[in-house]
Amino acid sequence: MTTEPEVIEVEGAAGTLRALCWSSSEVRDRDRPIALLLHGFPDAPETWVPTAQRLADDGWRVVAPYLRGYAPSDLASDGSYHVGALMDDALRVVDELGPTDHDVVIGHDWGAIIAGVLASLPDNPFRKAVLMSVPPIPVFYPIRGLGVRRSLPVLLPKQLLRSWYITYFQLPSLPERSSGKVIPFLWRRWSVRRDIDLTPVYDAIGAPDRWTAAISYYRCAASDKSVPQRYRAYQDRFGEPPQIPVLYLHGDRDGALGVGFADRARAVLPPGSAAHVIEGAGHFLQVDSPEETIEKITGFIGPVD
Repeated sequence: MTTEPEVIEVEGAAGTLRALCWSSSEVRDRDRPIALLLHGFPDAPETWVPTAQRLADDGWRVVAPYLRGYAPSDLASDGSYHVGALMDDALRVVDELGPTDHDVVIGHDWGAIIAGVLASLPDNPFRKAVLMSVPPIPVFYPIRGLGVRRSLPVLLPKQLLRSWYITYFQLPSLPERSSGKVIPFLWRRWSVRRDIDLTPVYDAIGAPDRWTAAISYYRCAASDKSVPQRYRAYQDRFGEPPQIPVLYLHGDRDGALGVGFADRARAVLPPGSAAHVIEGAGHFLQVDSPEETIEKITGFIGPVD
């Protein structure tokens, strides 16, 4: 059985990243493949605990970083919360632990966005990727041959209502004063559970400067041209399809993104991929339906080689 995770520090391009690490043996045993777990919004690595413990028991070196701006990781000294910057951070964490040829990346929500773009890299450091609750970005572009029911004109009107917060976060000043209301509201709307302790989330992004960092992910997504040059090569992969096998998981009661987008995901996934809708689960699959989610993940990534 695994023990409590240790906290490691990794020097990023714009500050120190901190991450939780689990392992059934030595955390830095470089012969074991890495399972990189990337959390989303409004969230923290602690919601990965059941998943991380299972993977560690299976022999993986499991690492779940606090994304840049989320305490105790540093705020971004360069002000960049672009996808390219988040990709750079993720790869630095893997490099610190010592990559193998069998590593996998597993992401939820914003973590899924990061993992999806990482999966598009031509020289990919990962063998497989698991995306949860947010499919690869090309899903949101027009795709021929999916039929009316799966078309964007049918799905987008309801989705725009669900995604009101993205527009809200573009406003000046007002969003900064609303963390105490927005965090529990989104969890109530997005999750099917009402017994989740949100203390780790408040610890990560409840402070004013941390909340500003978290919503800056959405602001930077709307200002692609402002990405620092050091991240430009990664940022330019945004919107490219995955190049490695991907497992896509979506809850049929997801309050953040309509389940209809899961059908579209199948059209952009490469050979060796799979997509599943988990019944009775909301947006936070790893806490809404942990056992089924873990079984889907372990079945897809396979045993430690």
